[in-house]
Amino acid sequence: MEFSSRARQRHTRLAGDRRDPYPHSLQFYQEPPTESISLAEFESFAVDRLRLLKVVENLGVSHVRSSDLYKTKLEAEFRRLKFPYRALAEDDYDARRKDHISHFILRLAYCQSEELRRWFLQQEMDLFRYRFNELTEGLRQKFLEHVNLKFEAGKKTPRRPPSLLPSSVSSGGLSQFSQQVVGLSDAVDLFRARRVFIKDGFAFVPLKDIDAIVLNNYRQKLSKALALTARSLPSIQSDERLQPLLNHLSHSYVGPDYSAQKNTGKISLEHIDALSVKSFPLCMRQLHRALRDNHHLRHGGRMQYGLFLKGIGLTLEQALEFWKKEFIRGKVDADKFDKGYAYSIRHSYGKEGKRTDYTPYSCMKIIMSNPPSQGDYHGCPFRHSEPELLKQKLQSYKIPPSGIAQILDLVKGMHYQLACQKYFELTHDLDDIGFSLNHPNQYFAESQKLLTGGRELKKEPSHLGNSQQKSNSSQESMTSTSTPTSSNTTADAELEGLEAYFTED
Repeated sequence: MEFSSRARQRHTRLAGDRRDPYPHSLQFYQEPPTESISLAEFESFAVDRLRLLKVVENLGVSHVRSSDLYKTKLEAEFRRLKFPYRALAEDDYDARRKDHISHFILRLAYCQSEELRRWFLQQEMDLFRYRFNELTEGLRQKFLEHVNLKFEAGKKTPRRPPSLLPSSVSSGGLSQFSQQVVGLSDAVDLFRARRVFIKDGFAFVPLKDIDAIVLNNYRQKLSKALALTARSLPSIQSDERLQPLLNHLSHSYVGPDYSAQKNTGKISLEHIDALSVKSFPLCMRQLHRALRDNHHLRHGGRMQYGLFLKGIGLTLEQALEFWKKEFIRGKVDADKFDKGYAYSIRHSYGKEGKRTDYTPYSCMKIIMSNPPSQGDYHGCPFRHSEPELLKQKLQSYKIPPSGIAQILDLVKGMHYQLACQKYFELTHDLDDIGFSLNHPNQYFAESQKLLTGGRELKKEPSHLGNSQQKSNSSQESMTSTSTPTSSNTTADAELEGLEAYFTED
């Protein structure tokens, strides 16, 4: 990839055309970027936008989108990650450039499957809605003109019996109601909600509801663009520099690194059974129970659970003892274990082969890669289990019916990590988890802090109608020191070598 002169670009912008490429802080992303950027900048922009979209997802489920707390938290994230969010200031060229380029990078990464496209579209829609609503009336008009969305102002008040007018219209007066006239096809969502007046094939839309028209237009354009981008993927996949980055971004983890633990050697093998009940996430609790019941795990389960145990502090010697004791209780004798399985365990600890210190799996890696098949116990129970089986499992763990219903609602909405957060709250008697879960080892660490007094989380009083759960700091885990995506990409590639040693059942 070519490296363009940043100094020359800055001089050009200072010469008077600083705002020409991005005249507005908001856009429909119709034109792809054409400038050359470094791979480091490519990766940095993508990771920052992914962090932003993760926060948008968490806040959208945990808060009412129009609430002040939602806006405050999202604005703080915009500021921290240096994305444009409000005014058409003249000194935010770099922020607008980052916004433009990062959107197209993630569009490439998230167009590869229907599930990824659906997730990306939803988060970008929520992001656009917030930014559009933060604009002043004058800036909205300028933006609509910029994207060629010109609506005709209502020239006369539509005649309609006052008793048939929606309450929101009656209370505000007809002068507020008949402000913009649009085609009926553009106001289908508002028509379904009985929020517009229809006459002669046109919809009279209140100014306060014009965002629904704009969002519908944006959704159509972005959905079509994602489909077209997916068709062009073969040409992108031929680039050996970009393809590994794009593949990794779709299930990227942007939180702390759990490959090296301060408590190495402090976990006793005798305590693992108790810890699995109190502090293991559901995915690891499921694997531990399967190992105790069957005295064996297939290679996917051994990789996922083995690296998790390494991350919580098991030494190599403890891991060898733990797995050997359990396997020889089944159909594997000591000699077979020493010749086959022991090598793979030493390999995962960096003592064999490439001597790579392998990293425990993140939630996104577990959710997005290597789905379990018949006889497997790895994967994410919220993602890979049938709802009825998940319900039975939660019931066996004494989760109350109301909590199970909330978890199943989150699963139905494909919010698997948020379902795990709810599981954490229910098993630790909390109303507010206080952080965003992105890693099984993070779950264990936070649970231990809470149970041992290292983390002071107080139970908040219950609130009626708490379908939108509160979250004081949903983006805390995003702000912590993160592992660069490039190191995660390398680890993923190296894990392919490790899988070869785990294939023996």
